[in-house]
This record gives sequence, structure tokens and C-alpha cells, in this order.
Amino acid sequence: MNVIAAADKNWAIGYKNKLLVSIPADMKFFRQTTTGKVVVMGRKTLESFPNGLPLKNRTNIVLTSNKDYRVKDAVIVHTPEELMEELGKYDSDDIYVIGGESIYRQLLPYCQKAYITKIDHAYHADTYFPNLDELEEWEMTQVSEEQTCFDLEYVFSTYERRKSD
Repeated sequence: MNVIAAADKNWAIGYKNKLLVSIPADMKFFRQTTTGKVVVMGRKTLESFPNGLPLKNRTNIVLTSNKDYRVKDAVIVHTPEELMEELGKYDSDDIYVIGGESIYRQLLPYCQKAYITKIDHAYHADTYFPNLDELEEWEMTQVSEEQTCFDLEYVFSTYERRKSD
């Protein structure tokens, strides 16, 4: 299983259920990486999308404790156990966890790769991604050249879970 996110220098990912910044190249990378795959998210992340609709050309799985929650073209699960059962139907390499904070925290232990767009800026934020640089079980295995969007600098980085001895 994989995780994909854009985070600022403090590992912040959002504020008031919105992304901190929209970087066209990051959006394109997200689209290219997840199209045709399975995306896993929480209800608030889904509701932050245009018109609150699932992402096109992907299998959208939403974890919510709200038993009455229904969304056309999305698979709704209500417990972590139900989620794991549903995810068992797919190739683990094709699964991308896309947020928000509580979903990232719940599923990170099951992920092998993390695609993190690291933005060299500190935003005012209320949601965060776990700091992979501080977690011994993760190591950065790839990083792109520095990119620029207006005056914003960022890199595309890949982290992989270290193999246990």
C-alpha cells in the first residue's frame, strides 16, 4: 500500500478542510500516479473535492463512522476492519492513501511507500502528516530536483519503509 501527500516544511497538509496550496505540477503528479488505481480517504477529504464527488477513473474507498453516509460511485466502509477486508480485494501496490490526517495515521503502518511533495514553506495549518524524517522505519530513497511554482520551492520525494532485519 502507498501513501501520497503534499506537506509543508512542518509536515502540515491542510487547513479548514482545504489543501494548503495548489501546485499544478503536484496535482498532475497526483492524477498520473493515482488514475486507474484505488484511493482511500476519509469523509472530510471526499467532501473537500469539487462538488464532494469521488475522483474520476479511480476506485474511491471512503472510511467514515457515519453509518448513513452514501456517495454515488464510492465504496463506503465504516470500520478499520471493514476497510482492510475491502482493500484485500485489490493489489496492494495499486492502493493509495490520500488523506486526511486521521486516515494517514491509521494506515501508515500498512504502507510501504510514501510519495511526498515537500513544500519549502511553513503554512498556517490544522492538519498534519506524520513526520517521516523522524520515523526510524522510513527512509527517503528518491528526491527530485528542486521545482518552482511562482515563488514556491518544492521537491517530489519518495520514502520507503526500511526492511526489517
